[in-house]
This record gives sequence, C-alpha cells and structure tokens, in this order.
Amino acid sequence: QVQLVESGGGLVQAGKSLRLSCAASGRTAGWHAMGWIRQAPGSEREVVAAFSWLGDNKWYTDSVKGRFTISRNEDKDRTWLQMDSLKPEDTAVYYCAASSERGYTPVSDPNQYNYWGQGTQVTVSS
Repeated sequence: QVQLVESGGGLVQAGKSLRLSCAASGRTAGWHAMGWIRQAPGSEREVVAAFSWLGDNKWYTDSVKGRFTISRNEDKDRTWLQMDSLKPEDTAVYYCAASSERGYTPVSDPNQYNYWGQGTQVTVSS
C-alpha cells in the first residue's frame, strides 16, 4: 500500500511556471514507478510525464515536451513536476500516481496506475 499527497497547484498566467510535488508514504513507498496524470473537464485522463522504476527513463506526452520536467529523489518516494511556459490548455487537475510496473519502461497508460493522490488544481489564465 502507498499513499500519495500532491502539492503546488494554483492559478498562474500563461507563460509562467509552477512546480508540483508528490510525497509517497506507506509500506511500499519507493517501490513503484511514478507518474503525473492530468484530467481537464470533459477530457480523458492523460499521462503527462512518467519515470520508470528501474533506470532513469522518462516519458513525456508530446504537448509538454520541452516545457515540463519530471524528477525524483534517490529513494523514489518523492517526485516533482516542473512546469514552465504554461499554456491555458494545461489547465487541469493534476494527479500523482504510482504503478506496480517495475521495469525500465515508464508507464504512459493511466489505467496501469494502481495508486493515486487526491489531485491538485492547475489553472492557467490567458
């Protein structure tokens, strides 16, 4: 079991930055591949960025490449999402999530995540 808590969302103007943080706790904290998933109103959930459990492989959805950066600590129980050059279309609830997939490939399918945080709202005004 793992519990996830996100922080760092808010309201910003287009072009500005935000940094989301996620802390994992529980018996299996640090034993999951981590990712950031967002959901905008009326839209499907979308994996934005993900880290493989083994190695340092990262994955980004095309719309955020070059603007967002995922990072984590050595214990793999903290992860961050640095979001630069934000756009109004980035507005969504952002979730930190953990997957039991323990390979070298980041998890890009939201259905493969087993544990989710409560979500944090990110709103980008134009």
